[in-house]
Amino acid sequence: MLLILLVGTYLMNAFRNGRIIDGLQIVLFAGVTVLALRNSSASRRTLRLVVVGLIVGTAIMLFLSLSLSAGMQGTGVANIWAGLILLFAVVVIVRRVLSFSTVSIQSIYGVLSAYLIIGLMFASFYAAIDHLGGGHFFANSQPDNTQTYQYFSFTTLTTLGYGDFTAADSGGRAIAVLEALTGQIFLATLVARLVAAYRGPAERQR
Repeated sequence: MLLILLVGTYLMNAFRNGRIIDGLQIVLFAGVTVLALRNSSASRRTLRLVVVGLIVGTAIMLFLSLSLSAGMQGTGVANIWAGLILLFAVVVIVRRVLSFSTVSIQSIYGVLSAYLIIGLMFASFYAAIDHLGGGHFFANSQPDNTQTYQYFSFTTLTTLGYGDFTAADSGGRAIAVLEALTGQIFLATLVARLVAAYRGPAERQR
């Protein structure tokens, strides 16, 4: 469910743009975090508090994202919120996956979901830098919107690097390097380790 929601969220942003889509994205990111919490080992009271905080925070950020009076600063704050709740979701998922005694197909789905969340998380932080910084995030005045942030984020995360979009300032470049390192370490350690340890049902029976 989590993996399907993440792919759907990415495709929605790939083909549509605007304030309504940005607001819906924040709601979907909150839904991603709630789904990640479903399998958490935390107590019910802690989970309730976290979910209430997510709902209240998302409602406030949704207002800031859609409000014309809040301007670019409000959208930037909402982007930071989106990035932080996605970071929280990654931590919850990875911690849960590592707690399993055996590697199942659900474990693989979990780390793939975490990998997609990392890409969406960095895209939110790039958007926040652009909206709060006052200048263009991309060099050569390339278009700044949700679609290009996510495109740049995933080409950086996978170290594909077409070169058509590059960060203009040193802060954006530093975060891009951090994302590239995160993507490689995540794939080379956690994902590779789990895939190598995975055994199908028949193999587990034997």
